[in-house]
Amino acid sequence: MKLPLFGRYTFFALCVLLTFLSLPFLSTIGWLWPLTLVAAALSLLGIFDLLQRRHAVRRNYPILGNIRYLVESIRPEIRQYLIESDNEQLPFSRAQRSLVYARAKNQTADTPFGTLKDVNHTGFEFISHSMLPVVHGNPDEFRVTVGGPQCRQPYSASVLNISAMSFGSLSANAISALNKGAQLGNFAHDTGEGSISPYHLEHGGDLIWELGSGYFGCRDDNGAFDAERFAVQARRPQVKMIEIKLSQGAKPGHGGILPKHKISAEIAATRGIPQDRDCISPARHTTFSTPIELLQFIQHLRELAEGKPVGFKLCLGHPWEFMAIAKAMLETGIVPDFIVVDGKEGGTGAAPLEFTNHLGVPLREGLMFVHNTLVGVGLRDQIRIGASGKIISAFDIASVLAIGADWVNSARGFMFAIGCIQSRTCHTNRCPTGVATQDPLRQRALVVPDKAERVYHFHRNTMIALAEMLAAAGLSHPAQLEPHFLVHRLSATEVKLYSQMHAFLEPGALLKGEVQGEFYRRMWSMARSDSFEPAAPVAVS
Repeated sequence: MKLPLFGRYTFFALCVLLTFLSLPFLSTIGWLWPLTLVAAALSLLGIFDLLQRRHAVRRNYPILGNIRYLVESIRPEIRQYLIESDNEQLPFSRAQRSLVYARAKNQTADTPFGTLKDVNHTGFEFISHSMLPVVHGNPDEFRVTVGGPQCRQPYSASVLNISAMSFGSLSANAISALNKGAQLGNFAHDTGEGSISPYHLEHGGDLIWELGSGYFGCRDDNGAFDAERFAVQARRPQVKMIEIKLSQGAKPGHGGILPKHKISAEIAATRGIPQDRDCISPARHTTFSTPIELLQFIQHLRELAEGKPVGFKLCLGHPWEFMAIAKAMLETGIVPDFIVVDGKEGGTGAAPLEFTNHLGVPLREGLMFVHNTLVGVGLRDQIRIGASGKIISAFDIASVLAIGADWVNSARGFMFAIGCIQSRTCHTNRCPTGVATQDPLRQRALVVPDKAERVYHFHRNTMIALAEMLAAAGLSHPAQLEPHFLVHRLSATEVKLYSQMHAFLEPGALLKGEVQGEFYRRMWSMARSDSFEPAAPVAVS
């Protein structure tokens, strides 16, 4: 028993002993001063370790026990820079980040000596190319018109836009750089649910105003929706579309929180909230509780916005709930102009681990279900579909356009473009690059003109890469992509086209009852236009 005890306290005892033994010689041996001061400081630390009650390791191993917490604090950086491989995705690989950095800096992103991916690994995907490649199309024309028959001010959107990130979650300089980049590249910047800040407006970039459950920017003193305040904001010429956020990929069904230590006076004024408490976004909206009421709210917003496109964003959950919205569209005749499908793999902010890992449908499955449902009820041609969730490369864009999306949004890709290094400290207010912080000194490091150029170049160079990829497949525009262009490896000996792997409904199939596959038939029978509750208990197989 004595040897382990001696081993635990040896270094502490040596520090104390050195401190006291050196004291008599300090007046005659000058070089002892630094050594004595270090030993004394470590001795005081050891005494504190013995007296504190929070950390058992430090009580049992005074001084030395602190090494454990020091190493733990720099573990993410050591792993990211020294240990992880180029293709290890946590959540984005070094290769993915390097691609964005190169394109944002307008440098070549070409790689030598072949792919680093294992092309025989299950899950590997590729787009099939043509024996007759074409001259690649003009990236400036890779746009889609958003606005159905009930919309009076349709918007021509780029196929790649900035996904929802709020002022408050991101710094003022980050928002300003993103919007300036969007203005330079003629693409859209989603405000996130934190409302429209002065930094969204100063450079004139196109805005998609996201309206969350907190109704920030258009709420009354009790936090309820205020139609007059909404109309003032929605009628700004810079606001091109309005997006109701039903749920988001990182934490669907959870709501959100902006800690009070990140709420500045500007944020409080932008959102219309008090500054002395955490800002809570409820998990659900208060303006509607049924599919029909949701569509009526959409119609109301469209009227207040003078006919601008209005739609909603969701991470797919219960399938019958989305089909309930589709049934309500048929019953009311009210059709949203667009739907953005967010995948569970998306998310720029902090979320409980269980939500991040185990709640929500991944992007591709959610996208195909939404696309199929709209096709099945004969409304797909009236409603545009956006997609968001871990999209940064031209292949990422092409792969979701091939299975039903009309355009994509990227959040973390554009964060990398303005300097994010994936330190994963977004929720601490200590972002090392000034992207996700409200600390004035930290965000000062983010120089807006320089980062705006990088946002522009990342978008431009990614669109050029998409044009080149499409040309190799024999296509001149993203709208020509179909499921049979996307190939997925099922095993070491088998690959399949997406058109072979998944069921794609025929137009009007749900209305005609001509649905192949039990899943879609069962979900459709459970959906109710008057409620999000299922019409019958979910069958247990």
